[in-house]
Amino acid sequence: MRIPVLPTLLVLAGVAIMIGLGLWQLGRLEQKQALLARYARASGMSSDVPFPQSESAAEPVYYRHARVDCREVAGVTAKAGTNAKGEAGVAHHAACRLAGGGTADIVLGWSRAPASPDWRGGEVMGVIAPGPRLVADPPLAGLGPNAVPDPSEIPNNHLAYAVQWFFFAATALVIYALAVRKRLRG
Repeated sequence: MRIPVLPTLLVLAGVAIMIGLGLWQLGRLEQKQALLARYARASGMSSDVPFPQSESAAEPVYYRHARVDCREVAGVTAKAGTNAKGEAGVAHHAACRLAGGGTADIVLGWSRAPASPDWRGGEVMGVIAPGPRLVADPPLAGLGPNAVPDPSEIPNNHLAYAVQWFFFAATALVIYALAVRKRLRG
């Protein structure tokens, strides 16, 4: 008996793919670390930037401060949220039409009650968070403060994923070696 060629090639191809995925995750780790460092620097800046009108324009200004003038409130909705003390409750979001055109999702503030406040618009200051949304600081409409968007809360699991892919590759090799050994013995 000899080592089967086609199954061996298939297992080696699978192992090569898994190793490649592990290496790709290591590359993603470096990219995510750079992104998180940029977000951390941005969160420390106090100067205002214009509120972005698209996801592609938003990513470079996440965690920066902005100021908008909400001319018309299209509606207020309640979503699960966390306050500045880390307590779970309701974050109240307003869909705003801005002076000068465009729209913004404004997180007005936090409460325990799901009933939306009656907020008619006005000037809003806050922090741009992923979405994009503007988390009001100070809170509006008599609501409590939301948790301040924090880039350190963004998960960075790429090292764990890389280790997982390398483990899968090693496991596949061990299982295949045991199967071939059993076949050759038997």
